[in-house]
Amino acid sequence: MSQPPLLRAMTARFNEALVGAASLHAAQRRKGTDTPVIAHLLGVAAIALEYGAAEDEAIAALLHDSIEDAPPDLGPDWVRRWIRHQFGEAVLAIVEGCTDTDRQPKPPWRARKVEYVARIAEEPESTILVSASDKLYNVRTIAADFRTSGDAVFGRFSRDAGKAGTIGYYRGLVTAYDARLRALESPRIERLRTLARELDLVVSALEQEAGMRGVWPPDDRSLPA
Repeated sequence: MSQPPLLRAMTARFNEALVGAASLHAAQRRKGTDTPVIAHLLGVAAIALEYGAAEDEAIAALLHDSIEDAPPDLGPDWVRRWIRHQFGEAVLAIVEGCTDTDRQPKPPWRARKVEYVARIAEEPESTILVSASDKLYNVRTIAADFRTSGDAVFGRFSRDAGKAGTIGYYRGLVTAYDARLRALESPRIERLRTLARELDLVVSALEQEAGMRGVWPPDDRSLPA
């Protein structure tokens, strides 16, 4: 009987990224909760690995928020230099692709998210894998919290988004990932498409439970005043 191929173990680089991510985000919590940000980063890395991530992609999953949410005493440019030096250009490129802004204060929500969704059409498969893993983790959390908190969960995010903007954004991401994956050729394309379908299922469940079909880009009249 043939044996299944051995999984490639993560090296010390992954361990270093894990320690680095925990250190960079040590003082940060998920929006509106007491949950440490590292819980999210571990979850995103786990999803990425489940759907075929190589080590560089798993490292980028751990670090995908490190530029956007860089500690103020270090700043995004320091984080970029650290990622490049410790993990290389490939990891940095994925993290950059998952970053919608490094400016503080952040630019208006709608403009940032419209630009981010539009960028997906040009992103390489490694960025799509990590980005979609991030969004799947996020919308799973939103859906679970909606079941206990109702519409109040949407108040945790940008006040410019609200319920319609948040649900619309995830519907827009589903459409964008699907279109991008139709254009990509890869030995693992079916795994990536399965990831995108899982995101679609969770977004669809949220839409049904929240009683609102997501529309992207959102009609400005549907957003909070």
